Amino acid sequence: MEVLPQNRTVLKSLLSAAVIVSALGYFVDIYDLVLFSIIRVPSLKSLGLSGAVLLDTGIYLLNVQMVGMLIGGIAWGILGDKKGRLSVLFGSIILYSLANIANGFVQSVEQYAVLRFIAGIGLAGELGAGITLVSELLPKEYRGYGTALVTSIGVAGAPLAWLISQAFGWQTCFWIGGGLGLVLLVLRIGILESGMYKKTAATTVRRGSFIALFTNRKWFAKYMRCILIGLPTWYLVGILLTLAPELSKALGVTGEITGGEAVLWFYLGLTVGNLMSGALSQAMRSRKKVLLILLVATSALVGAYFIQRNSTPMTFYTICAILGIANGYWALFVTVAAEQFGTNLRATVATTVPNFVRGALVPIALVFQWLKGVLASNGLSPSDALIYSGVIVGATTLVIAIASLSGLSETFGKDLDYVET
Repeated sequence: MEVLPQNRTVLKSLLSAAVIVSALGYFVDIYDLVLFSIIRVPSLKSLGLSGAVLLDTGIYLLNVQMVGMLIGGIAWGILGDKKGRLSVLFGSIILYSLANIANGFVQSVEQYAVLRFIAGIGLAGELGAGITLVSELLPKEYRGYGTALVTSIGVAGAPLAWLISQAFGWQTCFWIGGGLGLVLLVLRIGILESGMYKKTAATTVRRGSFIALFTNRKWFAKYMRCILIGLPTWYLVGILLTLAPELSKALGVTGEITGGEAVLWFYLGLTVGNLMSGALSQAMRSRKKVLLILLVATSALVGAYFIQRNSTPMTFYTICAILGIANGYWALFVTVAAEQFGTNLRATVATTVPNFVRGALVPIALVFQWLKGVLASNGLSPSDALIYSGVIVGATTLVIAIASLSGLSETFGKDLDYVET
């Protein structure tokens, strides 16, 4: 069947080198990002830890990584607006690849923490720079497809991380991740810089001013709303998936649940969800409507996660997979953040927003642990305290996200060739 000229244009845009390499970069990024959640238990056991210390140390190391991502997000975002999108795509992948290779040689929790922090800084630059570059290079009519393709291919890195973890020891898993990053570095040679960025760089307009996002009331309100709508995503990853072994026991699941398999099924669902959200936003010609639909669906599925009692592992993993589909608004949420601001601030926003969301896992995890202790001290069993603290924290993040979405403007089809002054 003959391909229509318009469809040829869409395919040519979506299969451009910038889109493909950005997608592969996010693929390696996600592999490395979720790898710790998958190999948390075996890696810490090999360092001599056991029992309840596995949970506490795991949360500590995850928090250290997220703090690194928070700092890295600010640094890479500013660099992306001041020196170009490609400078971030090259610099970030070098840093996290080398950190992950070194991570395979750790002999103590302290060494583990330092390298997760450095890797976190490196991982922070990949998604925002890729989404910014793709958003600026693609025609506005196809942006939703392009960013959905980048994130859908990207999140498939999580299933690969799980498969690698089943075949190799945890040290080798880190070495493979670092090696993939260095291979991708070579593929990035020859990728073109954004024309919008080059045009802005030739002017005297101020670029990459992170502080300006906090001193301008209008920009600050938009910026905070962009961050807050993403909170449920890392609540799901950091609490419901990473702590799936402990939560599943509290819920009475009849078989053994591993964090690795919970992550696998969630990210398989997320791959479908990202494609679906991009296609829906194009079909409905709206970002906000699709975001609202998926946030409501996520709320219902978080309820299903905690309502289940004495279920089978298959039921538990099925809920994780459907949660991933509903949470496919990650692609859309980052795209919306990029579309809210002009070219001189776009990389700063698109890079810092997802990393502030990831960094928000630190207070989310701390509140979760605090609530667990408070509820246990007030007479609840350890299992019930674990469950109710998860419910309370999850409901709070979802309510905040939905309320924040209502204050954002619709950006579907918006022309991005402008600057903020």
